[in-house]
Amino acid sequence: MSATIEVATQATEELVDAMANLIPQLSKSNPPPSRGDLQAIVSSEASVLFIARVEGKIAGALTLVTFRIPTGVRAWIEDVVVDAEARGHGVGEALNMAAIAEARRRGAITVELTSRPSREAANSLYQRIGFVQRETNVYRYSL
Repeated sequence: MSATIEVATQATEELVDAMANLIPQLSKSNPPPSRGDLQAIVSSEASVLFIARVEGKIAGALTLVTFRIPTGVRAWIEDVVVDAEARGHGVGEALNMAAIAEARRRGAITVELTSRPSREAANSLYQRIGFVQRETNVYRYSL
């Protein structure tokens, strides 16, 4: 089971349906994105929505966000999700490596991400491919 990675450029019905399946596997508290939400993501210069296909079907997704600040170009990986049926077959790694390559192409010198400690397989993957856990305080302000 190998994955092919693509960049989503349109909010197709297939993409909307795939995200309706994938997002609940990532977050129980956030609804799947609407077609309009997805179109905004794929149309933005700041974000790249990578999708992974396994046997022709969308089996995973990852969003790379890049932006310029005074100290350089920042890159963040967000909302990495692989369908339960496709886990353990390199889909997550392929998505991450595509995002890292794109971040490098956009001029970033580091890529950041966060992952809940309970996502043990994901955390193992990130460490295996070279992410290093940082000692930092992460703060959230709810609006």
